[in-house]
Amino acid sequence: MTGPGEDGDGGRAGRFWSARRVPAALAAVVVLAAAALLLYDVAAVRAGRRALGWRRRLARELADRPLDNGWIIAGAAVVVLLGLWLIVLALSPGRRGVLPMRRDSPDVRAGLDRRAAALVVRDRVLKVSGVQSVRVDVGRLTVRARARAHFRDLDEVRADVDGALADAVRELGLARRPVLSVRVHRPPRR
Repeated sequence: MTGPGEDGDGGRAGRFWSARRVPAALAAVVVLAAAALLLYDVAAVRAGRRALGWRRRLARELADRPLDNGWIIAGAAVVVLLGLWLIVLALSPGRRGVLPMRRDSPDVRAGLDRRAAALVVRDRVLKVSGVQSVRVDVGRLTVRARARAHFRDLDEVRADVDGALADAVRELGLARRPVLSVRVHRPPRR
């Protein structure tokens, strides 16, 4: 049996990626249509016909306009930004709200929503004696708990909250053990 934060015998538990089917399909259709139109025009010119009007007009405009023209620079900037945006979308996982869980079987992958994990951890920390309220933030790498204590010594409450937080995170079964951060304070005097 492996400890928390380590992979089980089911393999590596990587992050979840979004499918992005619609943007990929739209980009593929646009590129395919543009390539088909250009290929048709080039084949027509090679067969002895005249180039299409849009291609003649584009060639004339590019020949007449200097490269430091505002429209040329703006068009190039838009194309570069669009290309960079597509590269970022292709390389980044899209489901940051899903935390991968430990894999005990190679056939099963599981993930836990961050908000659900925060609710489970919050409920466990609220059971600590002396805790009036708590706010829990679950990130990919850290779990932060900010508790408000009302009748016990702060050091005792902090130790109990730290233990309850560690137990709750361990029971979540996450693939990577997050760093725990605990802050305990008293409510302001009235």
